[in-house]
Parts: sequence; C-alpha cells; structure tokens
Amino acid sequence: MDLPYKAEYAKSGRASCRGCKSTIEKDTLRLAVMVQSPMFDGKTPQWYHKPCFFRKQRPKTVDDIEHFLNLRWEDQESIKSKITNGAAVIVPDKKGKKRAGQTAVKKEALKDFLIEYSKSGRAACRGCEQKIMKDEIRVSKKDFESDVGRRYGGQDKWHHLTCFAKIRSELGYYESASVLPGFKTLSKEDQQNAMKELPAIKQEEMPEKKLKVEDEVDASEDSGLEKKLKEQNIIMFKYRDKLKELPKKDLKELLEFNDQAVPPGVDEPLNRLADLMTFGTLLPCKECEGGQFVFCNNGYECHGNLSEWSKCLKLVKEPPRTAFKVPAELAEEYSFLKTYKYVPRTRAVKDLKPTASVKKDEENDTGPKVQRALPPLYNMEFVLLGALQGSKELKAQISKLGGKVVTKIKETVMAVISTEADVEKMGARMTEASTVGIQVVPEEFLDEAPNYVGRIPELVLAKNISSWGSDPHTRLPPEPSSSMSSLKSKSKSMFSSVPGKVKMKVKGGTAVDPDSGLEDCTHVYVSGKDKYAAVLGLTDIQKQKNSYYKLQLLESDTGRQYYLFRSWGRIGTTIGGNKVDNFSSLMEAKQQFISLYEEKTGNRWQDRDSFVKVAGRMYPIDVDFGEEEETKLNLDSDVPSKLKKEVQELIGLIFNVNNMKKVMLEFELDTEKMPLGKLSKAQLQSAYVVLTELQQLVETNASEARFIDASNRFYTFVPHSFGTDNPPLINDLELIKKKIEMVDNLMELEVAYNLMKATGGNNTIDGHYDQLKTEIDVLDQKSEEFKIIKKYVKNTHAATHSNYKLTVDQIFIIKRHGEEKRYKPFRKLHNRRLLWHGSRTTNYAGILAQGLRIAPPEAPVTGYMFGKGIYFADMVSKSANYCCTSSVDNTGLMLLSEVALGEMHELYNASYIEKLPKGKHSVKGVGRTEPDPKETIKLKDNTEVPLGKGIQMDLQKNTSLLYNEYIVYDVAQVNIKYLLKMKFNYQY
Repeated sequence: MDLPYKAEYAKSGRASCRGCKSTIEKDTLRLAVMVQSPMFDGKTPQWYHKPCFFRKQRPKTVDDIEHFLNLRWEDQESIKSKITNGAAVIVPDKKGKKRAGQTAVKKEALKDFLIEYSKSGRAACRGCEQKIMKDEIRVSKKDFESDVGRRYGGQDKWHHLTCFAKIRSELGYYESASVLPGFKTLSKEDQQNAMKELPAIKQEEMPEKKLKVEDEVDASEDSGLEKKLKEQNIIMFKYRDKLKELPKKDLKELLEFNDQAVPPGVDEPLNRLADLMTFGTLLPCKECEGGQFVFCNNGYECHGNLSEWSKCLKLVKEPPRTAFKVPAELAEEYSFLKTYKYVPRTRAVKDLKPTASVKKDEENDTGPKVQRALPPLYNMEFVLLGALQGSKELKAQISKLGGKVVTKIKETVMAVISTEADVEKMGARMTEASTVGIQVVPEEFLDEAPNYVGRIPELVLAKNISSWGSDPHTRLPPEPSSSMSSLKSKSKSMFSSVPGKVKMKVKGGTAVDPDSGLEDCTHVYVSGKDKYAAVLGLTDIQKQKNSYYKLQLLESDTGRQYYLFRSWGRIGTTIGGNKVDNFSSLMEAKQQFISLYEEKTGNRWQDRDSFVKVAGRMYPIDVDFGEEEETKLNLDSDVPSKLKKEVQELIGLIFNVNNMKKVMLEFELDTEKMPLGKLSKAQLQSAYVVLTELQQLVETNASEARFIDASNRFYTFVPHSFGTDNPPLINDLELIKKKIEMVDNLMELEVAYNLMKATGGNNTIDGHYDQLKTEIDVLDQKSEEFKIIKKYVKNTHAATHSNYKLTVDQIFIIKRHGEEKRYKPFRKLHNRRLLWHGSRTTNYAGILAQGLRIAPPEAPVTGYMFGKGIYFADMVSKSANYCCTSSVDNTGLMLLSEVALGEMHELYNASYIEKLPKGKHSVKGVGRTEPDPKETIKLKDNTEVPLGKGIQMDLQKNTSLLYNEYIVYDVAQVNIKYLLKMKFNYQY
C-alpha cells in the first residue's frame, strides 16, 4: 500500500524545501508528502525540512510515514512529538504552570481554523452539504488528508456557523468563537451571534477521549516493545554508520555474498545491510519461490512476483533467516567486519494502522452529517427589473433566502421582481419576460417566501401581477443531490482528461499521432509488413498504476529525415508527457525504437509475434491505427439516396458514432487512448478468456492474489479510464457480468466499425446500407401486419415494467441475405412463434449484417441462465429492457423474429444447457405470467403470434421466472422478420 508521507536522510544537497524554498543539506532529515505526478503515472515526493513539513502537513500517525522505522530513534521520537502536538484539540486554557506550553500548541493549532463572510455562493457546507450563500458567516477547518490538501498544505473545508457548532466535537473545537482567526473582521452583531452559537465548553463537560489525546498515545505504547525497538535501532545504526564508509561496490559485494537482491541507490543498500547484520540474512520467499523479503513499516514484504502479471503478497513479521556472512577479503579490509559476530535476534515489529487505508476523498459519503432545512428559495433564480427601492437590499434578501439574482431572462428563472407600473409600461425586458412566460411578482413576495417553504410556485401564482406566465413548477431547480459528490469530482478534476476532437491523418494505413506535431509532414515508417508503431499498456492494482506508452518511428514525407515519437501517462487523465527525437539516420532511429520497445516490454521487437509477458513490464495492445474520422457516416452527402427517408434515418441511427462512444464511456472505457473500434477481435477474445477465469476464481473462492493477477490482465487487454482512482478488483459475479456485457458490446462495435471501414470511403447512407447485406423496407402503417404487431406491443407490456410506456414509431420489414435459405429446414418444425428480442441500437449493425449470434466459446458462462444461446421473449417489455434506453436517449430498436421452437425443454429454474435432451429443439424458461394463450393468433404460414394480454398461469411447479424466456442453440432456427423503432416514454 502506498503511504501518503515519506521520511529519510537527504541523499544529496540538490533538493529544495517546498516550504522555505532553501536547500535541504545532504544527510539532513527530510519529510515528504507523496502527490500524483503530472508527468508520469505515479506518485512523486514534495520534500520539506522537518519544521517546514509540520507547518504545511498534519499526519495523524507515524504509521502513515514510509521508512519511518529506518530513522534514528531520536528522530522518530521528535516526529512523534510533532504529530501529537499537531493533533491538539482546541480547548479553553487551563490555569497553572503548564499554561504557557499549552497556549503555544493551541496557537499553532488555531491556524487551521478560520471564520469569515462567504466570498461567493459556490462553497458547500461539509456539515449539511448545502451551498453557503454569499456574505453568510462560514467557519473552516483545514483538511490535510485529501489529495488537494496534501499537495497545497491544507484545504479549507467550510461549514455554516450553526453546522460547525453541531459537529464541533468531531472537529476538535471546544473554545469560544472569539479566539477563531478572522473573528475580529465580523460586525459587532455577528460577533455576538457567533459567540452565542459557539461558546467555550468547560473542560469537565468535554468527552473524556478528547481531553486525553496525548495520554491515549502514551497508553497505547507498550513500554517493553518500545524499549526493544530503541535498543535494536541503536544496534542497526551502529552498523549503518560504519557501512556508510564503504564504497558502493563493497556494499554490493556484501549483499550478493549473502544471496540478497541489490537495490538501486545508496541509502537502501545501507538499510538492508544494517538489518541483515543485526538480525541475520533473509532467506527467499517460499510463496513465490525466490522473492526477496524487504523490511517495511509493518513487517517484511516480499518483492517477488507471483506471476508475470502480479506481485507476491506475502507479508511476515518473522521471515526465515540464516547467519550473515562476511567475505574474507572485505573482513581483511574493514576491521568492524573482521570483528563482526552474528547474534540471532528477532526484529521487533509493531502492529501499525495507517489511516491511508481508511480514508480517501469523501469516498465513504453516507449523507449529510447535519440535517438542515433548505432555505425557501434554494438555488432559484430571480431577475430584478425596473424602478425598485433598494435593489442592493433585495439582492441580499434573496441571497439570504437561498436564491440568486441573474440578469438574463430565461426558462430557468422562477420570477421577475418588479412593480405594476413597470408591467404597464411593457418595456423591452418586460416584453421578453412575457415571451418566455415568466411571472412578475412584487417586492413583498420575498417577505412571504419563508411561509411557503416547498410551495414557492404557489406563492408565485398567488402574487403574480402580470397577465402571463407558464407553470412555475417546471422552473424549479433540480432536487439538490449530495454536494459531496460534486466536491469529490472537483478535487479529482485536476487531472481529468477532456476529450478533444482530433483529426487523425492516415498515411499508408496508419495514423500519425497528432501529439507529435508532425502529422502534416511525416508518416509511420513501414518496412515490408512491419509498421514501426506500438501501443503498450499496463494495469497494476497493487502499484495503483493504469499506464499507457505509445511509440512511433516517423519518416519525413520527403525522406532522409526520421523522428522517434513517444508519449506516456495514465489512461483517462492528463497525467503524462511526450517527446520527439530527431535522427538523420534510419538505422539510428530504428535502433532507438527497438531499444525502447525492449526496455518497456522485456521482449525483442523481432519477437513481438510470439510475445511473452515479463513481470513489471508493459504489454502490447492490439489496436488498429486506421482513421476513425473517415468512418463517420456522411448524412449531408450531395449524392441522392435511393432509400426511403425512414430507412435513411434508421441507417443513421445504427451507424451513429456518437452513440457508440457513449456506450464506451458508460463502461468506463477510454475513448482517447483506445478510440472507437480500435481494439482487435483477438484482444477482445483474450478478455473473454480472462473473464471466464475470474468466474472460476469466484466459484472456487480463490486467493486475493489470483484475483489481482486476472484483474490486471483484463484491464491491460481492455484499457479502462478510472481517472486517478485505483482500478477495482474484479472479484464478484455481478461485476463479472457487467464486464461480459461490456465485451459483448465491444464485439458488436468492432463489427460495426469494420462495416463502416469496408465502405471504402463511400460514407453515404447507401454505402453503409449495402454493407448490411439486408433488404430493409417500411411496413405500411395501414396494413394488417402493422395492426397485429402494434396490438402485440400494447398487450404484452408487463405490469412490473411500469417505469416507461412503449410507442411504435416505425416498423421495418427485414430480409437478411441468405437467412431465409438457412432457415428453410427448420420451417418444417411445428411450434414456430413470432418472438421479441431487444438490444442496444449500437449492436444492430452487427445483428443485421451477421444475424443474431451465440456467445463465443471463450465467453464466460456467467449471465446465461440457460446456457449460451439466443434468447427471446413473448412479453415485449421483457426484451425492451435490454435496449438500454433512458429518458434522455429514449429511442430503442427491437426485433420480431420467427423462431422454430419445435419440442421445448421446459425449465423452471436456472440450468446451464450445453446440449439439449434428445428430441428437444429449444428451451422454455417457464414464467408465472404469459400472454393469454386463448388470444394467440396464427399467420397464414402457421406462425403463432402470442399477442394476448398477460395473465397469471396456474403452474404445477414453482418457478423463479416472472415471464417466459425462449432459447434456441442453433442460429439457423431464427429468421428475423421485423425491426421496430420504438419510443420509450419514461414516466419518472
């Protein structure tokens, strides 16, 4: 686990203190806060002198400081003392000798608090989570635990005065408001109110635990253990100080002679050797068969690898050891090594509890800490118009009531505040209010508002002095959601990736990365079938990495000039950088490209087709470097279409690139580093294999290490955008189902994308239509077929799916090329029914071009109640739920297919079918409700249409299904007949 702070002795005199800006001298104790680097996917230290560090940071415990136990004992004690004083609770002064010392600590601690008038209405209260209005009194306690707080030495967390008073115990403030910094800037009246809300609390009335912070710390420390830690620390530093005189090569020889890994730098070899000489040589880890144990704050962790995809998780307090040995030649050279005698000891280790593992920016948001009634005009907008008395006072009154004054008259304004005289004049602005339909109310509206909390639209209608106005209920602001979520997103927006529309230039089938700045004058170098370009990725949950690396060898369009472009960073963020190197020789450029590829992957460029993943190195992402923009459908082509207008609109919907991108964003995929359609089918099949493995790991209750290993692989194969959050472990069936759905949709997008590319530059509606190899015609709305289907929709909408209603927009007749011939043998089967199938609009290019398909063998079995087959329903809304529409995107597409069911194998509970019983042609999952069989009709070709209203069935067995499901396991048993364009009218 990454700790938020770090301590060590300065390795050189080059670093500057982030506090006082002066140099931190070599061997001086320095402390750092670890912050996200803007230049690479990882944390970087911001170093301070010790005194400067505690002016800017407030660690809660030494357990949060990496390498703390590698410090000298006196430095450890000094840091402990600082942390204890930093955790001081603000209490009224005591009388007595210790008063001066207490006052100094309190004075320092008070710097973290502030009382003032709110400068704007943007900040949210951390108590009630409502906005703090402009000029309202607010109180802050600085937060040092968030990423922003650590980076900038504290972040103000504001509270209403009353909310601060209610949670003062949690905030550690028991003093009077009068000692708060900023108190004297308040008006006399507000000072009195603040003193009333926030009086000093007598010490005998305080919670015991708040008074005894220092005592608690002392009581928690086992004196025996502390004594042992001190003794061992002195012994280790005796060895360390002597080892420091040795050159680096001799330190290396000592480590290698004892079969220990040699770490980089100078400090770490010294720390490890001091440990080995004091406690003995560490034996290799048995868990991963050879990993090196290294001391960390809470024991010895293995630095080995369980596999090429994950680190070993072994952590022990007493690792296996043997005697430390000294090479004869070094014993002769250094007297302290000659006299060294190994004494077996066990290193004392404390049970540490780092707070870093508990808290992350508002992630455990469980709602407001303080319940506070919303002000009557909360977030409502008003316009002041005309000759009003005291407009400044009116603005203040509106602000105090929670509203805001705006100048533009628009649909979101609750009311215009003006006079009857101004209404009669009907100036330009008043005419505008009339046009938009905003009521006009007099000034006294504001006096009555407090009596109409939650009923302000009623008051607007009652006080309206104009002859116009639309329903003010429609102008109410959205219900306030937790402001914490917006604050959380703001704190993370520092590195948020803002998608930009970048025109990629393709030359020779490969796009030059526009970040190179060379897209107009170069192309990716190609030698035979070899394109000198690579996209690499690595997700490592343990190291909290989600990295990419792009490499391109570029050749000038005029020849004789070569460039090596590389970019790197964290997926889905602005974290990272890029570089372009200039070469006059192709050979030199190639060598550098090949060298970098091998450095990043551990594989030689010439062996990339038989790539073997190396632990800790990156993995190639199989992407198509082709043009994305060229595949966009040209709806404004000058070439007239031969298709009916309705069919043109359908093709536009099916091939809508923006909708495809929305699907990718919904699944947290990165559309910048992995643009639409770029992942290859082979890469997606690899993702399926990993998901199957994850499903088996859940079923066998496997170790966390196995889940980390598989999750790392999955996220590397399919790059996700998590911002600065750590990728979640995929360790439950629900998450696996979501990832299966994601890969299913990516497979469909891959088909759609390839169809779009196959138009050969003919981006017209007709060009895309031709790629579907399907005849699509519009069904006459006056025809008998249309009426039957419309009735089928109306009657079979399930009662439990009441959150939307369905309206038939268009019905299309579908004739897929070759499907009729494929279906012909099954036409002889009895029991053929017209059944529903729903899917996302983005999947229909693949469905129409290739038909309804069965999940591939490599896809996991999770999520298929009756095995891998094609699923249908006789209740329209059961299938409609799979269209994944919303109140914003409320157009969905559905299929009606003739399905040859034949003899059905009836099941009442989940049963994974790999092979149907003899004599059975399909499975029917029997539901409690189905269309009334008495109302089923037969078409001329004897196909049944179960269009009766849903009724409860009298079943002989209990069933786990609400509605019927029909599954066939041979694609030839399906003949798509109709495609319905539906409107989903959401009720709420």
